[in-house]
This record gives sequence, C-alpha cells and structure tokens, in this order.
Amino acid sequence: MRSRLNITLLAAGAALFATPAFAQEAPAENVLDGDYLTVGVGAVYVPTYRGSDDYVVSPVPLVKGHFAGVDINPRVAGVALDFIPEAKDAKVGFSLGPVATYSANRAGRIKDPVVRAAGKLDPAIEVGFNAGVTAYRLLSDYDALTVSADVKWDVNGAYKGMTVNPAISYATPLSTALVGVLAVSARRVDNDFASYYYSVTPLQNAASGLPVYRAKGGWDSVNTSLLLAYDLSGDVRDGGLSLFGVANYSRMLNDAKDTPFTSIRGDANQWIIGGGVAYTF
Repeated sequence: MRSRLNITLLAAGAALFATPAFAQEAPAENVLDGDYLTVGVGAVYVPTYRGSDDYVVSPVPLVKGHFAGVDINPRVAGVALDFIPEAKDAKVGFSLGPVATYSANRAGRIKDPVVRAAGKLDPAIEVGFNAGVTAYRLLSDYDALTVSADVKWDVNGAYKGMTVNPAISYATPLSTALVGVLAVSARRVDNDFASYYYSVTPLQNAASGLPVYRAKGGWDSVNTSLLLAYDLSGDVRDGGLSLFGVANYSRMLNDAKDTPFTSIRGDANQWIIGGGVAYTF
C-alpha cells in the first residue's frame, strides 16, 4: 500500500512520494505505475536515547519501492513489506506483511555521564508484522487516510519482549511537486521491554547513583509528525531527485516518563528534526 507511513519512525521520507490516487491519475510514463525504487539519505537531530535531553546528529538511510507486486516501505532502521495487491481504482485498500527493525537505544552515543555509568544496553533486532487499511479520495481526488499497526518481537535477546505501534496518517499532494503527511501514533510495550529500558536495577544504582526503579509495561509514548517532500523537477510522478523534511514530537508516558533515566536525567518531551535527499527511478 503505497501511502503507508510509519510515524515512529522517522526515515519514511520516501513513503509519501507515491500517494496512490495521485499516481493513478498520472500519464502512462509515470514511474510510480509499475516497479520503482526510491533511495535516499538524510540527517536527523535526535535524542541520544529515548528520554534523553541531550541530542546528536545522526545519518538516516531510506528505501521505498514496489517490485513484482510487493510494496517496500521504510521504517526507522528497518523495512516493512506489503504482500496485498490492490486495484488502481480502489476506494479502500489493505496491507499485510513482515516488518523488521534494528534498535540501538542506550547502546551507544550516550552523552549523560550518569546514564552512561549505568551501562550500555544490547541492541535489539525486532521482527514481526504490519497490517493496515487505507481509504482513498476522502477530501480530494488524491488524498489517503491510513490506520495501521506494527507488532514486533525482539529476536536478538536484548529486551526479549513485544511492542505494538498503532498509527493514523493522512497523506495528500499540496501541488504536483509537494506532498505532505500528517500522522499520529503511539506505542505499547510489555513488561520485558519496560523492565529492560526503564528500570534501574541495584547494580545500575550502585554504578550511577540513580534510585532503584521497577518499570512495568503499558503505553510508553505518543507521537505526532509532519513530513514534507518536494520534487525538484516539479512533478513527483516523473521520478528523479526530491528533498524531504520531517519534524516529530513525542511525549513519553507512564513508567517511560517516571523512570529516573527520563525524570531525573532527561526530559519526557522528545523532538526529532531532519531532512535529506532521495532519488526515484
């Protein structure tokens, strides 16, 4: 489903280049009608860990495409596939397929000396599935509203738990060259995830001085994002170079907010700002 956008995730700039109804109205030479690939690179200004009030600049690659009936959708440090084909004139479409991401939260680049003293964590490899439904042509002939969710499990033995990320996104072309996506999402984590990232164990207390804290699962954050992409040729349908920019605000909730890593050493308000360049062929 070509309008699918992952909000928690940030490297989805290329996902908005192919708003489905917009692609359907394109001429025969439209590169989005068949197999295509968008690749890009950008930079984002992000917290050094979830809950940090220190920020760093980090590179972000992205890949988006459609090949042999399968949509390739970007995720932050990962990818999702959609195996459900849909008709060009569909008013409603569905998506379903695998998703895989890499998470290096508190695995490195920690600026805060107290948090760093508590010790680095292992990176997580998360594998699961994504599913969604999209309604097309709601307010115009070219817009799309998507309700979706990613469900993932850590298979690398880091937090050894599960997360669920529901999201709602609205995508619309603002001109033949400019496309925008507004989205809201949340994340629910299990006890294993919360304990790994938000608890302070007696050993971490001894090393860092942070108070012992026992975290439990639940909703750990809500997010809102605005994404814009501008095609340098003036028409997103002919491929080529595009610029994208993104701004994301996240509010940490419950034990993710109350953990000493956030409440004492960080900030529950999290910002991500970035941009980059992509090429579609």
